[in-house]
Amino acid sequence: MPSRAGKDTGNKGKWLKIVLTSPPELVDALSNFVTEMGAEGVFQENLGPQVEGDFPESPLNESVNAYLPCDVRLESRLAALRTYLQSLSEIFPEFSAPEMKTEVITDPDWGEQWKKYFKPLRVSRNIVIKPTWERYTPLGSDIVIEIDPGMAFGTGQHASTRMCLEVLEDLILTRRSPEPLNVLDVGTGTGILGIASAKLGAERVLCVDIDPKATEIAKENIAINHVEDRVSVRQEEISTLKGTYNLIVANLTANLLIKLRKKLISLLRPGGYLILSGIIDQNRRDMEAHFFHDPLILHSTITDKEWVCYVMKKETAQP
Repeated sequence: MPSRAGKDTGNKGKWLKIVLTSPPELVDALSNFVTEMGAEGVFQENLGPQVEGDFPESPLNESVNAYLPCDVRLESRLAALRTYLQSLSEIFPEFSAPEMKTEVITDPDWGEQWKKYFKPLRVSRNIVIKPTWERYTPLGSDIVIEIDPGMAFGTGQHASTRMCLEVLEDLILTRRSPEPLNVLDVGTGTGILGIASAKLGAERVLCVDIDPKATEIAKENIAINHVEDRVSVRQEEISTLKGTYNLIVANLTANLLIKLRKKLISLLRPGGYLILSGIIDQNRRDMEAHFFHDPLILHSTITDKEWVCYVMKKETAQP
């Protein structure tokens, strides 16, 4: 997510560093909450060893590191976070309660913070996400995506992004239609899903995001991966988009997905697939109530801890 450092005039350059330590099962929920709350430089620290070219082992505890600007909203945000931590303890009594530590710091080096915790990671059978500053030797059929996240969301480490990548790999590599594959990536962040679509075989990909910093970072990553001929980026509201797509991936939140439902369906061609991710398990009922009916049918559901990803297919017109 983009940094807004220096915009607060009262405590310019002052940040509250938050470290949340919890069992791995709760880490993604914590990361999602602090991101939506307005924290910046959010990253997860895996406290166990990670083997290059393989899936990391699950440690006993992981941590979420985040930074909140020291502005007029700080106290209300901290109060909301404490309330959320308490609610997690009540909802998941079988897990130890998350612990929170804070520290006021000045002008953290955002880029260096990312580099400490972002390592090459295999996210699916063929896809490996590699930061631009790390070395990695591809194996066999590896599809390597190089990412410099800046402050945008989307490094492949979050469950919602990993599931999207798994689905994209499955849908695109097994596709048999002679029609050119036209993909729309809604809320592109770093551009990782759009880049993956192109490297997997999509002929045309459009990445959209309303955040100017995200679109800037996405364009840089698209150039790094040499897919500019197939992938374009726009800073644009989805409501203004025209045309149709035979594959749409939207890694957002349940509330946003529900809000955008009609537009997403109108942009999807009959017979096309809609990937919906960024959904916490507790929002499944609302999502299913809005999406599990004509003209959409459920193709598949995958889960990762408390995160859910739906793959919907738009019914073809009846003769």
